[in-house]
Amino acid sequence: MTGPELLVLWDIDGTLISARGFGGLMYREAFRSAFGRELSGPVDLGGRTEADIIEETLRLHGIEHTEEAARLLADALADSFEARRAELSGHGEVLPGALDALHHFAGDPRVHQGVLTANLRSVALVKLEEFGLAHLVDWEVSSFGDEHADRAELVTIARERARHIRPFAHDEVVLIGDTPHDVYAATKAGVRLVAVATGRNDADDLRRAGAEVVLDDLADLDELTRQVWKHTSQGVPADHEDEV
Repeated sequence: MTGPELLVLWDIDGTLISARGFGGLMYREAFRSAFGRELSGPVDLGGRTEADIIEETLRLHGIEHTEEAARLLADALADSFEARRAELSGHGEVLPGALDALHHFAGDPRVHQGVLTANLRSVALVKLEEFGLAHLVDWEVSSFGDEHADRAELVTIARERARHIRPFAHDEVVLIGDTPHDVYAATKAGVRLVAVATGRNDADDLRRAGAEVVLDDLADLDELTRQVWKHTSQGVPADHEDEV
């Protein structure tokens, strides 16, 4: 086969970067800007899609979940991230091995990579731009958290967007993520998963959620590469056969 053999989709928060509470801070600022009052209580961001979080946030605050209200909060969130993007790097970091992994797969013509994230597209772009990672993924085959409340549907969206490259079979799509929501998405969508215990969920949490492959982090590039290629219809590429 010539051209890409795998479509690799990366989660962002807790997988590629850590932002240590910056998202919650931006939600509070956005809610205040959109509705003129304070957000009540914490916001559970852990791996849930932005559409899901916005719907719950509105409901918990007695605001009717209309398209207009959801868009008002989403736009305010995007504006908050854009206005304070320079502060992001001070709140977090690129997680161990993430930069090398992205460079490795970006340089492999057998792999095409994008992101599959709970974030709004504009927020995802701000995050990866500020941490110097945005140029390593294809934004046109990526999917985002305001496009569907069900994370598994984001896998379908990304696969459809990649059809101009070629149709990727289910075992030719690999989702890399750090939460049970990623496990659920990959399982329901029928694609492969490499889970990493780099976020709030440890390896046992991910295995209990159904993950068969769990890495401590992305630091071992050889092992990550082996797991990404394992069990594909093309098999492990020749230059990695000795790692199996």
